[in-house]
Amino acid sequence: MTCQHISAPELRLPGPNQSVYREDCTQCFDSIDDPTGLDVCLFCFNGACTGDRQHSLLHFKRSSHPLVLNIKRTRKKVKKDEPPQKISKLAIAAETEADRYDTVTQVKCYKCGAEDVDKTQGKLPEVLDSVLKANTFARQEEVKAWEQELVPCEHNLTLQQEPARQIPSQDLGQCSMCDLKENLWLCLMCGNLGCGREQYGGVGGRSHGLAHFDQTQHPVAVKLGSLTADGTADIYCYACNEERLDTELVAHLAHWGINIADRQKTEKSLTEMQIEQNLRWEFSMVDQDGKEAKPVFGEGFTGLKNLGNSCYLASIVQSLFSMPEFVERYYRPDQEPPSTLTPAEDLETQLRKVADGLVSGRYAKPDSDVITSEDNPEVPYQKGLAPAMLKHLIGRGHSEFSTMRQQDSFELLLHLLKLITRSQHTAPLEDPVSVFRFVMEQKLQCLSCKKVRYRTDEQENISIAVPINRLPKDPSRMDTSSDDKKDEEKEEFEAVPLKRCLDDFTAPETVELTCAACGSKDGFTKQSLFKTFPRVLAVNARRFELVNWVPTKLDVPVVVGDDPINFDAYKSPGQQPHEELLPEDTDAGASGEASRFVPNAEALMMLEGMGFPRVRCEKALHATGNADAEAAANWLFQHMEDPDIDVPVDLGGGGEGSAAGAAVDDPEKMAMLESMGFSIPQARQALKETGGDVERAVEWVFSHPDAQGDFGGAGAENDAPAAPQGEKQIPGSSDLPANFQLQSIVCHKGASIHAGHYVSFIRKPLPGTTEPVWVLFNDEKVAQATDVEAMKKFAYVYFFRRI
Repeated sequence: MTCQHISAPELRLPGPNQSVYREDCTQCFDSIDDPTGLDVCLFCFNGACTGDRQHSLLHFKRSSHPLVLNIKRTRKKVKKDEPPQKISKLAIAAETEADRYDTVTQVKCYKCGAEDVDKTQGKLPEVLDSVLKANTFARQEEVKAWEQELVPCEHNLTLQQEPARQIPSQDLGQCSMCDLKENLWLCLMCGNLGCGREQYGGVGGRSHGLAHFDQTQHPVAVKLGSLTADGTADIYCYACNEERLDTELVAHLAHWGINIADRQKTEKSLTEMQIEQNLRWEFSMVDQDGKEAKPVFGEGFTGLKNLGNSCYLASIVQSLFSMPEFVERYYRPDQEPPSTLTPAEDLETQLRKVADGLVSGRYAKPDSDVITSEDNPEVPYQKGLAPAMLKHLIGRGHSEFSTMRQQDSFELLLHLLKLITRSQHTAPLEDPVSVFRFVMEQKLQCLSCKKVRYRTDEQENISIAVPINRLPKDPSRMDTSSDDKKDEEKEEFEAVPLKRCLDDFTAPETVELTCAACGSKDGFTKQSLFKTFPRVLAVNARRFELVNWVPTKLDVPVVVGDDPINFDAYKSPGQQPHEELLPEDTDAGASGEASRFVPNAEALMMLEGMGFPRVRCEKALHATGNADAEAAANWLFQHMEDPDIDVPVDLGGGGEGSAAGAAVDDPEKMAMLESMGFSIPQARQALKETGGDVERAVEWVFSHPDAQGDFGGAGAENDAPAAPQGEKQIPGSSDLPANFQLQSIVCHKGASIHAGHYVSFIRKPLPGTTEPVWVLFNDEKVAQATDVEAMKKFAYVYFFRRI
């Protein structure tokens, strides 16, 4: 059938960096695998479903783009003895879509009413060919997921090799310090051959390559078994403790008489082993009898596909959308999607899409591609939904979350909550993040004159340190099977009740400050307690210890039960009648100077000796109570990527004469904030609260939408108490009793929060039941949990709900 739009000027080829959404709908998770297929707009390449929701027709009404390419895909019926191979970096290129699917296409025009436009007419042949060959949005993300972003470092760029010599081939087959013949690393500086670390999958190693570096400080080595004729290989820099890229590898190897063109790859690369490890992390998907855990399907039990190192995102998203506040805010099945011409780039749309996918149950079905039989008893879990568009939006502009590397799930939680709060919430819709908000009250009391000062801080979580107490080693459990593995018993630690962690978190501590009232240098006691309690309390359990000044995660068990926990003892009583307040530091004179924060000299010297700049050291000591270098170093490692980490701050809480006070009235900064649409009072208050930092001031305004602003002058200060109707209502509730019950946890396996695997356990009733049980969400696998008591002890993030 003919159509007048087949030669329209708007009909064009997709650009090289333009996404073509031809796999799933941008407004729901219906896809080309559904019976009616998916419509791809030939004007803007938006993908929209054609089923009962008719998002394709909605796109036409909103955009007036008439031409679409309908794509329907069906799985080829191929009998296999095993389930389909899990995706890997190699499989992406090895198996094409045509090998697995039959695909039918059809061009439609909504404006002309044509259901089968001739694909050979006008611009259609060239456009359709380009659309079908272009990388889809999901595929772009999928391929990048397995690629590490390797770069050279100063050590291999400035590598000075020792005098050249021919290394005999027989000397390239065994470690120079032991009898290992695999996992061998050649020092590019001197030609020494040493074995690597023991690796995942049973690959042996005794770290003699690392020992060589410790002895000689020769930093750069290449893994011989990973060498390929096209010039690629694993390069590791021991000085950086990172995998690197060597742009001169061919020349560096030729220096030792090794012709890379003659080499054949014989071992898996580090990237391939990391992929394999990520795909095989097991979180007890079997019960006590060794049988596969029974999968769960239905409303609220939908899995999320791993996009490659995206389990940190899936575990947090599953936890959030198990909360009724997030479901009520974003699951709107009776409403049209938000009005936008670019739904894939709209956070509101993508959050609603994920909510619909997880909550509705329409996608929680067994994977039809897995056929069970006596020879293949694999339990058919779900295919899972791919939240690629949401991941893209969350990471956009962020130095870490925009990459495909594994990330810290707790940091992702904080970032996502910030994005949600910044987004628009039109009445009657409410910001669901308010469920996390509460107020901590800090009491500072002079040890000499006993005068006090109270300060309140609005928070959305608490981060508690887990005490580390090692248990004595049991000689009977030591591995003495070989001389090289003596004393390799896994460390065990004393179990810590959660109450002890909370007691330590709220306990008074001594800080070194000079009193502005009495001039005493004896110091102050500082204690933080809850002024109000949230509806949901997010708790980050920190189980880290500095090993050679590198934060290392330890498996310290924290005992947490399912029974309610009473928090009444952690509520602040507020100012007592007998307590006298310290004077406010309004002058820049002697009193302001006297109360200025003085860093702990010994701790400051230790931190500077570790190579940290002085500004960072002072910030860390101020943030951790000025107690010791270890606590401050831990804080620095956690805040290394903060955008303001190197911005000096006024640590004296000073007055109008301070640098921060001057920054508040900086006309240029005020003008910048005004140009963003903020009022002058809002801009002034935000700059004051953030020490004059514009970027942080913008974040502060978004996170304090009800702040009235600073109107300047003494009059406003005097008027403020007389206008209670303008005061912001503090978040949370101060009512007692304050009982909290554990509702979900995010767990992590691995030695570092930036590697390994994350899953979530959520306490909820199974379909058709009323009694809540623990359910495991392990990427696309959703099953009733079998070992939750063990996992609760090692959770990284806990979510408690007030009951």
